[in-house]
Amino acid sequence: MTASQLVRRIHMYLALFLTPWILIYALSTAAMNHREFFREQYGGEPAAWEKLSETSYTGAFPDGASPEVIAGQLLAGLDKEGYHRVRYSQDDGIYTINRHFAVNPERIIYDPGSGKLTIERQAFRAPVFLEQMHRRRGFQAGFPVENAWAFSVDLVIVALVFWVISGVWMWWGVRPTRKWGAICAASGIVIFALFLATI
Repeated sequence: MTASQLVRRIHMYLALFLTPWILIYALSTAAMNHREFFREQYGGEPAAWEKLSETSYTGAFPDGASPEVIAGQLLAGLDKEGYHRVRYSQDDGIYTINRHFAVNPERIIYDPGSGKLTIERQAFRAPVFLEQMHRRRGFQAGFPVENAWAFSVDLVIVALVFWVISGVWMWWGVRPTRKWGAICAASGIVIFALFLATI
């Protein structure tokens, strides 16, 4: 197998393997680029939250525990550990934990005053799902499945760079395409440069 054939095989099989990632990236970018349009399809209202349960939490927290420590303890007690964000309201002392499940995000609302613990689930909406998947990245969450997802995003990044390089390689290897390929490449560079200078 020649080097050119090897590059073509990797280019093709990598594209086939990463099809779901690239498709999610394309659709999620469309959802963000046309956010108002998709919002109007749902009546212009944010996705509704449905109450799943309401219980009392009687556990104790360490003295001076931060909101993140409190959130971690609550999620562990609910067996819902994973990627999340916590917001603490100084006005009413309530903790709101947004647990980022891919399809149906949940939020846990904890009121230390009453001990009430409320779990709600957000109704599924395709644009919300797509945007959350687009933004789901990084190794900071510290959970194995989140790290695996972040690694897959790194693979997509490497693949995109490889596709550019291998695309140039394959274009140059086919002599009849060099003229029109050069015109396309130059046009893309010029238009991109104009956007950089004007937007």
